[in-house]
Amino acid sequence: MSTQQDSPTPTTTTKKTKTPFLSILTEPIEWLSMLSHHLNPSFIAGIFLIYGIGQGFTGSLFKLVSDYYWKDIQKIQPSTVQLYVGIYFIPWILKPIWGILTDAFPILGYQRRPYFVIAGVIGMVSASIVALGGNIAAAAALMCFVGVSASLAIADVTIDACIARNSIEVPGLAPDLQSLCGFCSSSGALLGFLVSGFFVHHLGPQGSLGLMAVFPALTIVLGFVIYDKKTTGLHNEKKEGAMESIGMTIRSMYKTIKYPQAWKPSLYMLLSLSLNVTTHEGHFYWYTDAKAGPAFSQEFVGVIYAIGAVASILGVIIYHKYLKSYTFRNLVFYAQLLYATSGVLDLIFVLRWNLKIGIPDYIFVVIEETTVRITGKLRWMPMMVLSTKLCPIGIEGTFFALLMCIDSIGVLLSKWGGGLLLRFLHVTRSDFSKLWLAVLIRDILRFVTLVLVFLVPNVGPYEGLLPSDVCEMNKSDVNVDEETLELVPMNGNIEV
Repeated sequence: MSTQQDSPTPTTTTKKTKTPFLSILTEPIEWLSMLSHHLNPSFIAGIFLIYGIGQGFTGSLFKLVSDYYWKDIQKIQPSTVQLYVGIYFIPWILKPIWGILTDAFPILGYQRRPYFVIAGVIGMVSASIVALGGNIAAAAALMCFVGVSASLAIADVTIDACIARNSIEVPGLAPDLQSLCGFCSSSGALLGFLVSGFFVHHLGPQGSLGLMAVFPALTIVLGFVIYDKKTTGLHNEKKEGAMESIGMTIRSMYKTIKYPQAWKPSLYMLLSLSLNVTTHEGHFYWYTDAKAGPAFSQEFVGVIYAIGAVASILGVIIYHKYLKSYTFRNLVFYAQLLYATSGVLDLIFVLRWNLKIGIPDYIFVVIEETTVRITGKLRWMPMMVLSTKLCPIGIEGTFFALLMCIDSIGVLLSKWGGGLLLRFLHVTRSDFSKLWLAVLIRDILRFVTLVLVFLVPNVGPYEGLLPSDVCEMNKSDVNVDEETLELVPMNGNIEV
């Protein structure tokens, strides 16, 4: 095991002479072995479960199946579905509350395990009701979807607290951890999208929703097997009660967010996501329309999303191999520029200009989905790394949840903004004459976002962001001996 270093340095790897083919096979294994060596293996397994099976597989299955559920079972207009999607996204906005609970309210002496179990129970009950409840009302189905979303959000907050802590203790591994999360999420989404169309076709939307109970069951299992050190009575004595702990956490968060290094990038995340209004439901209804659209089948819609998941994996690989050492501001600017430019392909597709230049729908949609997903991932990855760098020790779970709450509010505003835009332009289940205008407005807003990049700090991922007094303040406020997941040796120079 590596020894303590005076200052953190980027992850390095010793050079070995290998054939290119052998390197492709061995490098991922060596990388995972390095992470498992320096981080607890149960923590790595938790990332695979929460990000891979949860956010990736279950999230992708939920996305496609719920779209068909609202369209074919409930027969809801696309603008209304867009607003519904925003509603069952609300649990993600409440992530600071889940973060405070996991940081300040241990259950039976355990700080993380019980919240995995709670998340699993909520998800199993919600998925089972909507799958087995028959022809339930739209409001009841919406509440069940909120429960499924809450299950994913609580599990995500719990594992994110551990990711933030690892990123603080070993800053050289911060980009690697985000790469692992992105890879797991995209790989799980790839599998989920590949099979979701098949399940919808053979089981129907409602029957397919029953599969979503699998992830919550595994989350419950994770809650019993993941390493979680039981806290002692001394912890409670130092905190002098849960309410004082909450007050201390809130005060620390307030002091931290007041620093320009923290509030400026937080404001950028909020504004950039809010301005990126989504017209997804309009596209989905148009994809499957036999008259105005290309009339893609259920299986092919799943394939389209699966291709997007592959593109997301490519985006993660590109970032991890070539871009992770660049400064945040430069990388975010060029990634946003590419993302805004790639959005023009949507406009070309909706206007059917691809047919005029001789490119069939099936080919063009692959080009469009691949380009948008790669650039979108390149735009997202540096902001996630930056978020982990902003978390002070001691309140890392709650503060990272706060940053993700800001992120979720931006996504919610983008979904509701897109829904209102579709409604204002009268894009319905059968009328897509103004869909091109909605896409044009969306693309213009993406370019407008470029003027906000000055809010992103012009530093690299291995440089400190917060003043040292913030870290010392939070270290002195918490019991640093209280480790909940076996984390890492305190070294910054990681070698394989």
